[in-house]
Amino acid sequence: MNAIARCFDTYWSSSIGKKIVVAVTGLLLCLFLAGHLAGNLLIYAGREAFNEYAAFLHSMLHGAGIWIARIGLLVAVTLHVVGTIALTRQNRSARQPYECKATIQATKSSRMMIWSGLTILAFVIFHILHFTVRVDCQLASLGKEDPYGMVIVGFKSILVSAFYILAITLLCSHLHHGVASIFQTLGLRTKKNDGAIRQFSGAFSLVIWLGFISIPISVLLGFLKF
Repeated sequence: MNAIARCFDTYWSSSIGKKIVVAVTGLLLCLFLAGHLAGNLLIYAGREAFNEYAAFLHSMLHGAGIWIARIGLLVAVTLHVVGTIALTRQNRSARQPYECKATIQATKSSRMMIWSGLTILAFVIFHILHFTVRVDCQLASLGKEDPYGMVIVGFKSILVSAFYILAITLLCSHLHHGVASIFQTLGLRTKKNDGAIRQFSGAFSLVIWLGFISIPISVLLGFLKF
């Protein structure tokens, strides 16, 4: 165990090590978002379909699967944010007075990535407390067998929906820059495919944004009802 810790510490202390950790965790989070959105959109198929999907998630590995996924998500988000902050500090300390405009803009972009990342981390914790731990008494009274009802009741709160939409908007702003960076860090981005990667990054971010914010908006507008 100590050997593994020392190996990770050595890897993490290098700039390339942190970049790869940020890229790999970013890729895992993108895959999670795509899968999570696909499942969440089942809410438009009705209460039965959505509740069956939720029951399947909670029954994986006799109930342990969902908690493994949640813990893995928190670890990935934390490593991603911490890695981004560490790289930004490292880049800032290495800056020279004759730095070009493009580098200054990149630093500003990285700074925005940090704040959006911290907001997303706070949102993930809030989201788990709200819909999983169910600190809201109204959600707790519904019981675990009706996740559809929990989503409707939860998003009827304008404050909850507003925070959700804000977090998803920041997340997709983060994705728009981050997805292309993943390809670059992993050595998959070239001059030839740069345009296609940028288009994919923008399209992926837009689909994720529209898909997730459509749910609280549909609840607030009455298209999705209890």
